[in-house]
Amino acid sequence: MNFDLINGKPMRVMWCQRDPSLRKSGVGNIFIKNLEKSINSEGLLDIFSSFGNILSCKVSCDENGSKGFGFVHFETHEAAEKAINRLNGMLINEQIVFVGHFKSRKEREAEMQARAKQFTNIYIKNFGSDVNDATFNETFSKFGPIVSVRVMTDESGNSKGFGFVNFEKNSDAKRAVDEMNGAELNGRQLYVSRAQKKRERHAELKRRYEKTKQERITNYQGVNLYIKNLSDSVDNELLLKEFSPYGNITSVKVMMDGGRSRGFGFVCFSSPEEATKAITEMNGCIIASKPIYVSLAQRRSERQAHLIHQYMMRMSFHNQHVMINPLMEPYHSNPPSGYCMDQQIQSFAPYYPYGPIAHSHFSTQWDTPAIGPQYIQTMPMAVQSTVSARQTPQMPSVMHSQSTGAVITVTSVNGETQYKVTPDVRNRRKFMDTPPQQWDTVQPDVNIQEQESLTSSSHEHHKQMLGEFIPVLLWLVALLNLFIFV
Repeated sequence: MNFDLINGKPMRVMWCQRDPSLRKSGVGNIFIKNLEKSINSEGLLDIFSSFGNILSCKVSCDENGSKGFGFVHFETHEAAEKAINRLNGMLINEQIVFVGHFKSRKEREAEMQARAKQFTNIYIKNFGSDVNDATFNETFSKFGPIVSVRVMTDESGNSKGFGFVNFEKNSDAKRAVDEMNGAELNGRQLYVSRAQKKRERHAELKRRYEKTKQERITNYQGVNLYIKNLSDSVDNELLLKEFSPYGNITSVKVMMDGGRSRGFGFVCFSSPEEATKAITEMNGCIIASKPIYVSLAQRRSERQAHLIHQYMMRMSFHNQHVMINPLMEPYHSNPPSGYCMDQQIQSFAPYYPYGPIAHSHFSTQWDTPAIGPQYIQTMPMAVQSTVSARQTPQMPSVMHSQSTGAVITVTSVNGETQYKVTPDVRNRRKFMDTPPQQWDTVQPDVNIQEQESLTSSSHEHHKQMLGEFIPVLLWLVALLNLFIFV
C-alpha cells in the first residue's frame, strides 16, 4: 500500500523507528533537486532503490504538482554516499539533477551568510539605456580582473536598467561596491551592492522591515495621540495650532482620502508627559464646531484585542444579571439573597405584556394539605383558579392585583370556573403610568373581616366533611369485626 492514493494524496508506509536519533541525525538522508515534473515519489524510489535499503522517499508537491525536488533517506551512510557519487550531475528524464547530503535550514542559512561574506558577483541598477556591456567592462575593470559582465535586456534588446559584474576576487568586488555605490554614471546615480537571490533578498527585506517597525513602535509608545471626530475643515496646520500649547510636537497628520478629510488624525509629542496632558485637556474640546475624541494611538491588533475583551466582559456581566420570567419558566427559583445584582436592576420588576404580576412563589396541590385564601392570592391566575375550584368549590375566591388595584373574583359553579374582573385589569396605560417604585408595594388584598369570614367558612366545610366520614368509618370497623368472628 506504499504510495497508494487516499483522498488524492499518496501514502508513505515505512517501518516504525523507536529511536528518533537515526531520523534526527540526518545520516543517510539525501536531497535531490532539478527533478522533472513527471517524477513522483514512487518513481524516485525506483531510481534510488538499487543503491541500498530506503527508509523513506518523498517528492515535495503542491496544488500544481511536483516542486522539482525531493528526499531519499537510506538506512546506511554508505548507501547514501554511493547514490550521490553515481547520480549527482547525471541526466534523469533529460534534466541534470543535483544529489547531495541533506542540510537543515539552520545549516543552509549559516552557509549562505558565510558565502555572502565571500561574494564576487555584484548587482548594479539605476542607469540609462545608453549603458551596455562594454560600458560596464570599461567602468569596473579598474577594480580588478572581471569574469563576466551582463546588462539585462528585454525581447527587443532595450536595457532593463540593471545588470551584473562578476569579479575573480572577493576583495575586488568589495572595493567596487564601496566606491561605486552612489557614484554617477552618465548623469545618473548608481546603486551597487552584492548580488542576491530572490529568496534571500525577500528574507532580508522582511527582516529589515520588522526591525524598523519595532523601532517605530518603541519610539512612539505613549507619545502618539489618536484624534477622531474631526471636522472636514480641520487640516494639519489647525491641528498643530490647537495642540502646540501642550508641548513639543514632532509630527502632525490628518488622514486624507482624495483631498477630503477622513475625520481622524495623529499628533506625536516628544515626551509621554506632554501627551498625557494633551489627552486630559483636549479630550471633548470643540474644534470647528465638533467635539473631538483624543486618546493614545494603538495598533490595529491591540485595538481589536481590547474591543474583544470589552465585549466578552459585557457579555459575562449580562449573563450574570439575567432575570428569569416566573411565568415563562415557573420551575426556576428566585435568586438567593447573596446573589450579586446591581441595585438599578433590582429596583425594576420584570415586564409582562398584559400588566405586572407580583413576585410569586409557586405551589401545587400536593405541596400543602390545605390552602387558605391568603395563599391563593400569591399564585398566578391559572393556578389560583385550579386550587380554588378543588379546595373550596362553592366559595368565591378573591384575587387582588397588587400594582393596578384590579379585583378578580373566581367562583366555581357545578364544576365550571367563572371569572369576574374589574375594568382596571385591562388598563395597561394605568400600569405604565405607575412609578416603578410602587410596583412591588404590597397593599392589603381584602379587609380583615372578609379574610376571617373566608377562613371560618373553610373550617366549617372541613368539619362537615369529617362528620360525614366518621359514620362510614365506624360501619367499616363493624363489618371487619363480623368477618373476623365468622
